[in-house]
Amino acid sequence: MANTKALSKEERKKSKRTSRKKQAPKKPREYARGSKKPKMKKVIRGTSKR
Repeated sequence: MANTKALSKEERKKSKRTSRKKQAPKKPREYARGSKKPKMKKVIRGTSKR
């Protein structure tokens, strides 16, 4: 993306939007969202999980 420091907020939004549209579309996932997260055993109330 080009340097947008000199642009106004509206122009910056437009340039970001056009650069996003130029990108190749992302391929669909081969796995369910969140399925690769580490699974937690049940934790006692009051203790932090991570």
